[in-house]
Amino acid sequence: MRHFNIAALASLALTSAVNAAVTWTATPFNPASIPLAVRTPYLSTWLPQGAGTALNAAWPTFWNGNIQGWAGYIRVDGTVYTFLGAPGNTGTVQAVQKSVAFTSTQSTFVMTAGGIDLTVNFLSPVEPTNLVLQSLPFSYMALTAKANDGKSHSVQVYSDISAEWASGDDSQTVNWNMDGFGTPVITHYVQLSTQQQYTEFNDHIQQGAAYYSTANSVNMTYQSGQDVVVRGNFISNGKLPSTQDGNYRAVSNAWPVFGFAHDLGTVTSTVSAPVVYTVGRVRDPAIEYIIAGGATQARSNYFWSTYATVDAAIAFFLPDYPNALSRANTFDAKVQSDASKISTDYAAVVALSIRQALGATEITISKSTSGAWNTNDIMMFLKEISSDGNVSTVDVIFPAWPVFLYVNPAFGKYLLLPLFAYQATGQYPNKWAVHDMGASYPKALGHNDGADEPMPLEESGNMLIMTLSYAQKSGDNSLLTTYSALLDQWTGFLVSEALIPANQISTDDFAGSLANQTNLAIKGIIGIKAMSNIWTTLGNPTKSSNYSAIASSYVSQWQTLATATGGTHLTLSYGNSSRLAKLLSSSEVAQTDQQAPVPSSWGLSYNLYGDILLKLNLFPASVYAMQTTWYKTVEGTYGIALDTRHTYTKSDWEIWTSAIVTDTTLRNYLITSVKNYAADGQSSSPLGDWYDATSGANNGFKARPVVGGHLALLVI
Repeated sequence: MRHFNIAALASLALTSAVNAAVTWTATPFNPASIPLAVRTPYLSTWLPQGAGTALNAAWPTFWNGNIQGWAGYIRVDGTVYTFLGAPGNTGTVQAVQKSVAFTSTQSTFVMTAGGIDLTVNFLSPVEPTNLVLQSLPFSYMALTAKANDGKSHSVQVYSDISAEWASGDDSQTVNWNMDGFGTPVITHYVQLSTQQQYTEFNDHIQQGAAYYSTANSVNMTYQSGQDVVVRGNFISNGKLPSTQDGNYRAVSNAWPVFGFAHDLGTVTSTVSAPVVYTVGRVRDPAIEYIIAGGATQARSNYFWSTYATVDAAIAFFLPDYPNALSRANTFDAKVQSDASKISTDYAAVVALSIRQALGATEITISKSTSGAWNTNDIMMFLKEISSDGNVSTVDVIFPAWPVFLYVNPAFGKYLLLPLFAYQATGQYPNKWAVHDMGASYPKALGHNDGADEPMPLEESGNMLIMTLSYAQKSGDNSLLTTYSALLDQWTGFLVSEALIPANQISTDDFAGSLANQTNLAIKGIIGIKAMSNIWTTLGNPTKSSNYSAIASSYVSQWQTLATATGGTHLTLSYGNSSRLAKLLSSSEVAQTDQQAPVPSSWGLSYNLYGDILLKLNLFPASVYAMQTTWYKTVEGTYGIALDTRHTYTKSDWEIWTSAIVTDTTLRNYLITSVKNYAADGQSSSPLGDWYDATSGANNGFKARPVVGGHLALLVI
């Protein structure tokens, strides 16, 4: 306990020192990067923070750090203040940031511009019960103003986006235009002149267009053109000339921008009506998906089933802001209420995680042979952002799984369906579950050569656990009945391989391969027991009893193999126990353990979470108690190391571990460690899940959807 107190005090001191650099109120804390417009793998715009960066002190960036020009000015009684981005035009002063707050769906800034306080609300909706709304690749920015000095002020506002939103390659030529003249909504759009379907450059899609929209009124003016020219017109005149630049050129050639200005008239101490902008990134088709016989299918975002054009979608989306805000507030309040029952720090971590997790996904449908949209054929795809860029990586869906169970379990089904449907065609040659749906998003072309990244035990266990948990949460057994043969095939593989895992990698592939992994064996054994429960549901008691008996037998043997000498903790891999001496001459362990035993090795046994999630009661309570006692002896400043090979850890596994320990103080320490890491000011990237538990330094990952695993405590 003394060690815990020292670690906690050190962590609090570090966080306090970092927060001292922030001059505004940050609620619940100031993260490494603040989500602004985060809805899909290609609409993922953030404000980098480090130790603290105001909304008008840096350019917003794509998740990978590429600048996405997004500028904003407010003109108060003739004085122009910058409130968004770092445009650098002369004749302006900086608004002063008073506060920033984030929830699960919103990031809200209050900026003081002379006698006006400007509230800037960035809303990226989460729409759990409406697939059309959830699939719309647009976000909101809404501006409201009020006097802070009791006086009346003449106020105009301006915002633009740059052509950087259209491509990951600034040397490429773009063209642009406008839509919506004579309608309630007006739109700038910009796109590559040469489109490349299903192709990325620097993680940006080279297909489709970026859209910037606002309400069309007599108080609105617009312009496209060179950045300094367009912005300069607003600075000088408080409005734009409503003209378009027809000189199409490269993104970086005289930097074309696309702006709108609104005249708010006289603003008093009464909050003004919101000026709403929407930004979006649309392409069609969205996903190339392999089907039977090696053919491919073009899949489109679900919203096309309701809106025939992008203009129609925007015409709905922009004026729906008040309703979207109301729905978002309801969702945010539910998340806050649920997570706060665990702790205040937990609620903060969860709020930062939801947009990031869901923003890596897209909901798609296909067309029937008649050309009509087939809304019964729903598939969701996930990009493995930042690490490999794969399509629907199973061991990335798995750590993110809690967010889908919490938000809407059907999302989980839609994520699993592409993987099941592909493997049911028989094109994947291996007897275990596939690693991913494709090497490079958005090409879901499978692995007919069987040469996907080899994680056979990992992925087979993951698929079984996720499939059963979906059925349990939803009451829908359709995946169990439709794909029982595949599920049973993977279980047979686990029966052969789970107890004594061969030398292989797990989801933590950066740590390297290892034989006899204790934690990997846990997952495989849980997978076997999951299949037992599946067969019970499907009415086959014989198969159910067989798998149940095997799983129970494996748990007993596993305890002997995996428990360290003295019975103090589980080892990282079999071999650190004198009990193994009797087995080495004849056991399969002797044949597969190619590495020398590591004295006192240990690791986070986070895969026990599957036992709790599925309510299996497969592993004895003594294992959980032993691990709880052990973890108290190895606490670090920012959590517990992943294992004894390194000092790094993973935030998702810290939270999963907090769900399996039997001590509330230890649980809260693990949660607070993740929160303190997220708030430590050492990174400017969207929340990274891989970091050093001693120093709090990010290890390179950023914006990955695995942070959905931070909701683990909300679904058990």
